[in-house]
Amino acid sequence: MIIEIVILAMIAAFLGLRLYSVLGRRAEHEEEVVPRRMDQADAAPSMRVAQPQQAKPAPRTVLETENAAPAAEAGIRAIAAASPNFDLLGFLEGAKSAYGMTLEAFWAGDKDTLRDLCAADVYQGFSDAIDARSQAGETLDNRLIRIEDAMVKDAELDGRTASIVVLFTADIAAVTRDRDGKVIAGSLDDAIESRDLWTFTRQIDSPNPAWLLSETDVD
Repeated sequence: MIIEIVILAMIAAFLGLRLYSVLGRRAEHEEEVVPRRMDQADAAPSMRVAQPQQAKPAPRTVLETENAAPAAEAGIRAIAAASPNFDLLGFLEGAKSAYGMTLEAFWAGDKDTLRDLCAADVYQGFSDAIDARSQAGETLDNRLIRIEDAMVKDAELDGRTASIVVLFTADIAAVTRDRDGKVIAGSLDDAIESRDLWTFTRQIDSPNPAWLLSETDVD
């Protein structure tokens, strides 16, 4: 009887070891499969992210033309394309400075300054007016009160020559005195509005960045 019990216990132990070995291998196999499935699931989004996407077009650079008439925009863009360093707002600031300097030089009879700011024919016109004024014994006691506005009315690129027409709206107090200093025209108390059309010209391939006054007119 005892021998039979021992034999049955040995058989049960053997079957238990066989069952454990089978279930253990299946469990290990299943544990290996689950991570692989997770890896595949995790890999899919990564692959989707890594796929190249269509590049968004770069924003288009637009030249600032708020201070220019519509008729001048094509010319401004042509000048900017030929001269990448051209800046419209910077040009207008320089043009306003040149406007004030030129007027003050003319009023004072300063030919040297006018020669630096003007093209030859415009300089000659100013020079002749200064000489005529001097011969008459007259002097100008004018003052630029303010520049109200500066607007580009026209622009053109002709070959390598850039031309820009600027309309200046300014308040000027004008007085003319005779050789004795007596006021013969105008008043410093009453500024008048002046609307001047000035054309500035520059060779865009010139190392000299200065724009010269090449023509004057009134609006």
